[in-house]
Amino acid sequence: MRSFDQLFIGGEWVDSTGSGRTDVISPSTGAVIAHIPDATEADIDKAVAAARAAFNGPWRDTTPADRGAALSRLADEIEKRIPELAETFAHEVGAPLAVGTGFHALSVTMLRQFAAMHETTSFVEVREDGGDRVHIVREPVGVVGAIIPWNGPIAAATWKLGPALAAGCTVVLKPAPEGPLTTFILAECIEAAGLPAGVVNIVPGGREVGEHLVTHPGIDKIAFTGSTAAGKRIASLCGESITRVTLELGGKSAAIVAPDIDPADVIPTLVPAGIGHTGQVCAAITRILVPRERQAEYVEAITAALGSITVGDPFDPSTALGPLAMERQRDRVEEYVEIGRQEGATVAVGGGRPAGLDDGFYFEPTLFTDVTNDMRIAREEIFGPVITLIAYDGIDDAIAIANDSPYGLAGAVYSNDEAITTRVAREVRTGQMYVNNAGMCVTQPFGGFKESGIGREGGPEGLAGYLETKMINFGQEANA
Repeated sequence: MRSFDQLFIGGEWVDSTGSGRTDVISPSTGAVIAHIPDATEADIDKAVAAARAAFNGPWRDTTPADRGAALSRLADEIEKRIPELAETFAHEVGAPLAVGTGFHALSVTMLRQFAAMHETTSFVEVREDGGDRVHIVREPVGVVGAIIPWNGPIAAATWKLGPALAAGCTVVLKPAPEGPLTTFILAECIEAAGLPAGVVNIVPGGREVGEHLVTHPGIDKIAFTGSTAAGKRIASLCGESITRVTLELGGKSAAIVAPDIDPADVIPTLVPAGIGHTGQVCAAITRILVPRERQAEYVEAITAALGSITVGDPFDPSTALGPLAMERQRDRVEEYVEIGRQEGATVAVGGGRPAGLDDGFYFEPTLFTDVTNDMRIAREEIFGPVITLIAYDGIDDAIAIANDSPYGLAGAVYSNDEAITTRVAREVRTGQMYVNNAGMCVTQPFGGFKESGIGREGGPEGLAGYLETKMINFGQEANA
């Protein structure tokens, strides 16, 4: 694996002002595979200054079409390097190559979506108000601090870079120190795409560096993807300065399976939605709500499905689930499994480390049964391959259970009855709902209710979060 010794600031590779280094650990083996420089607060200051200079300089003079062309070039550069990105992602996060390929292909799709959005977005709208001619102008919010997680760095980065750059903003991107390597390849793609210096700056770092970015007076907006706990802290800091903020946070999403549908029509999409990417997805559907009278049938079907999944080396084409990304993440999952047992839930399958995988941070796909919705394993985000099965008594009860959560990010309903699917989809309070399917769509507005976040990413709604609205009144004489 390549190590990276410099930061990407102002269109150049520069040394960190500090001497710290972070080791990158392979989740497959537990060995050190690379290292990166630790950014300091002084590095953040330099990056913000570079982004401000670009915003006030060459980037401000670009047209929406120019910015779209730049995003298209960036998409092309990333597309060329998808195999390298997927391989690097497998090394540093443990995702199977097929997962990494899909993640990075989706990133290209996102960038191309925003590259074309100027064709359908009205940046200047002419209105009449009481005889006055009025222009409604949508301007870029300014310099954006984008903070992304380790579970999908390039995907999370492009979900922010796409709308930010399309709107005319510039960006300081702070990757998590646990999954930084692909973001350095992203910096090389930005160079190759010919974006003006300072439009995107990449400075990985820990919590202290992140807080310095959030509170920096040169930042106009923070866009954060990560845990709800961190999101609450960021929201409070942004509130002190009224800094604009978008938060895409955690989830404990539920699927409601109606009595009239069979497991064979549910399991093929629902199980991957719960444990895909080893369950390290904010929108994972980890609460499966089934009718009490069919509970045993679903326990059997889900147990069989989870037991057939191949866990192993992410570079093996037969592997469906790789390791958890970090040792502390595996420790967290193990702790929750013990909590579930103590709460009275039953492990129907999984619940431990797979036999024969002694190196790395592997964990078995796990199903808990005998779960009630007040248990911690049903209310708190585990972020691992753990599904909880909860029985309900009637659709009203199912909707109440689904909504009895501090989160509201995603969800699903399975039924052959359109009246049921329509009702459930409308009454469950969550940002996205799937009907007879399950997944995560980021090319349409993605975000959550309640503690799952503020704002939306994807689609025109995602672009709107990077624009400020200004009214210019030309008076009645202008209409004469």
